[in-house]
Amino acid sequence: MRIATYSLNDHRFVGQVTPDGLGVTAFALDDARLGALPLVERAAAGQPWPALTGPQVAIADVRLEAPLPHPRRNLWCVGRNYHAHARELRDTVFKNSAQGAGQWPIVFTKVPECVIGPGATVRLPGAAVSAQIDYEAELAVVIGRGGRNIARAEALGHVFGWTIVNDVTARDVQMRHQQWVLGKSFDTFCPMGPWLVSADELDATDTRVRCWVNDELRQDARTSDLIFDIPALIETLSRGITLYPGDVIATGTPAGVGMAMEPPRWLASGDTVRIEIDGIGTLVNRFE
Repeated sequence: MRIATYSLNDHRFVGQVTPDGLGVTAFALDDARLGALPLVERAAAGQPWPALTGPQVAIADVRLEAPLPHPRRNLWCVGRNYHAHARELRDTVFKNSAQGAGQWPIVFTKVPECVIGPGATVRLPGAAVSAQIDYEAELAVVIGRGGRNIARAEALGHVFGWTIVNDVTARDVQMRHQQWVLGKSFDTFCPMGPWLVSADELDATDTRVRCWVNDELRQDARTSDLIFDIPALIETLSRGITLYPGDVIATGTPAGVGMAMEPPRWLASGDTVRIEIDGIGTLVNRFE
């Protein structure tokens, strides 16, 4: 099942997308301000979902929003999680994190206010704030059934579904600070979408992640190449910390980021970034 959050006639809805991706039918939700989160929470509690209501409308006639337009708390994010990406930034971003690199993932967060939807504009902050804006195409996990100290063998049973995020990053700000949250959390720096795909519809442990900048293919990898796979990430993040329904985990980006190019190629006004993950769909955003 694919679940979309969308706007139509200045109202927000959450609906079920047709298998061909061309239509959507709204659920009878009393409040759609939090997007698909109420459905995730109901599923986690074993409660029935609201019925589908009203006529099916064409996806082309609605404005897709982030499936979770305002997560309840920070998004969990993972750095250095594809082997080739770890190599391409070993002398820059990951220079001071080699010790124990094979044992534990790098984890940071992005504030929920930076989430935007498909087609929304990513706002460049201006050279006085950052002149080194980069893209990072990522598969994102949405937690369904929460828990603490989740065992690796049980981890995938806690997944509600999957979506796409672009972990947009101000590289100069990221390098300036010991923690990455500032360079990762600028307003509009987390495009998400186009919808949620339920866990049963996709083997996200082995799917293809690609990213284009202005139709130039920059990133191309499979999630089977993750250094720390999805069960390992859920197990690690839940050690002593309760994960809740609707928590989002961005699983890391493949090689091919702009920072690693010679010379680096930063995003500029007018650039478009398109991310495709097989089995989920396409996320496109313009930078201005």
